[in-house]
Amino acid sequence: MRRTKAEAEETRQNIILAAERVFYEKGVANSSLEDVAAVAGVTRGAIYWHFASKTDLFLAVYQHVPLPQRDMLEFESVATGENALVELEKAACDWLELLSVDEQRQRMLTILLRTNYSEEFQNVLRAQLELDDFHTVHLVKAFEQARLQGRLSEGWTPESATSAVRWLIKGMCTEWLLFGKRFDLARDGADSMRRLFRSIVKS
Repeated sequence: MRRTKAEAEETRQNIILAAERVFYEKGVANSSLEDVAAVAGVTRGAIYWHFASKTDLFLAVYQHVPLPQRDMLEFESVATGENALVELEKAACDWLELLSVDEQRQRMLTILLRTNYSEEFQNVLRAQLELDDFHTVHLVKAFEQARLQGRLSEGWTPESATSAVRWLIKGMCTEWLLFGKRFDLARDGADSMRRLFRSIVKS
């Protein structure tokens, strides 16, 4: 029985990886479960054994690959630390460097950026928004702690600093992925992030 469960999980993971590649190459809307089955080397019925629909499979693909919000949540403990802003800046720069070399994360983020979230895919969009909101709350807490410590520059609020950091990360990643990777994401992204934090942190 254990071997059967292990084999079933292996098949499930293979389907998810195949779907990721198919969705990246053809787009989610233009991909069929037959396409995924062919790449995964399984039958369409095998896909339905693990996933109720293409939407269910898309959600599993999304949850399979950590993106900025999930990756950076491991740093949420810095919200009460003395070096909150230093750690947040490092977390952001580290993630940009990670994305610059991790092809799977690049594919997943590209899939999400290219997807038209029709009614069929609302569950996936909702999952992204919930995670985004959760991540925003923790960033605001970190900047609020910095404000209480007297380390937030005048002219910045925890909310405005959070928005600036989020928009900079999302904007850089979107332009880099969708317009031919025309700049060095790790180097130029880190430089932009450091410049932003220098304006946020009170000297």
